[in-house]
Amino acid sequence: MISKAIKNIKVNGTFYPTFFILVGIPGLEASYNWVFAVVCLCYVLGLLGNFILLIVISASPSLHKPMFIFLSLLASNDILLSTIVVPKLLSIFWFQANQISFDCCVAQIFFVHSFSSFESGLLFGMSFDRYIAICQPLRYESIMTKTFIVKLVSVLPIRAVALISPSIIMIRKFPAFKTNIVPHSYCEHIAIVKLAAADIRINSALGLAVAFTIAGADLMFILVSYCAIFRAVFSLPSKDARLKTFNTCIPHVCVFLSFYGLAIFTFLSHRFGGKRIPPYVHIILADTYLLLPPILNPIIYGVKTKLIRDQVWRALHKNQSPHSK
Repeated sequence: MISKAIKNIKVNGTFYPTFFILVGIPGLEASYNWVFAVVCLCYVLGLLGNFILLIVISASPSLHKPMFIFLSLLASNDILLSTIVVPKLLSIFWFQANQISFDCCVAQIFFVHSFSSFESGLLFGMSFDRYIAICQPLRYESIMTKTFIVKLVSVLPIRAVALISPSIIMIRKFPAFKTNIVPHSYCEHIAIVKLAAADIRINSALGLAVAFTIAGADLMFILVSYCAIFRAVFSLPSKDARLKTFNTCIPHVCVFLSFYGLAIFTFLSHRFGGKRIPPYVHIILADTYLLLPPILNPIIYGVKTKLIRDQVWRALHKNQSPHSK
């Protein structure tokens, strides 16, 4: 399909495509069956883990607290984010269905970046919750109210749409493209922008500005929050209290590292890696950025958060007890 589509493209001219051809992962075509199996397994595990998290939190009144509200939103966001991309990935690796319409491609860019932005905002909200709980515990109930959470959760998607929409509009305004072959396995913003037969400096600068405005600002606040949190932890007189607080914070730190570590490395390598980093490395990192957090988040929070662990064990014991009689 790809070779047939390439023959129909004006190599030395420009045109406005009605569809794009997603390359997949160049260099790994012979291993697509294995890639399909890995991606499918990651997707299923991510869905299973996040749905379990949602069911446990919604069914347990003791978990209807600000931190677990953020966590349930994070699980929902992970399900949606991976579902935006993974079905198309699987169709590429198994059926070689590389074609995607122009409108679907632009929509995928919008939703991938919107859900990523929303996830970053949720991590910011979770770090703020931990900061108030540990550094200002007496004010926790008065600050982390349902009204505050609703306002914060309402602002996050508005922020995402307001900052990402201009980049999407500019892609649609490009007069022509040099090719419709996308060197990626899904529609990623800068990968599509580089195909345009136009001046892309404004679009590229806007993409950088949006990334630093959203991820940069959220990450900076998270780092400041956790510096204050660890300072407060070290000042606790009791060793047991310090260990208990550390155990509460460890899951959040692991989630932050996995999300922002992959995001920053993918972003920088794709833009500035040039020829020093093979194309398949860019693509694998970008795919991992979307596949790994939905798997890790339920595992990290399920294993390290005692309240969730207790609720899961309780549910399992309740289901098994009638059979044991």
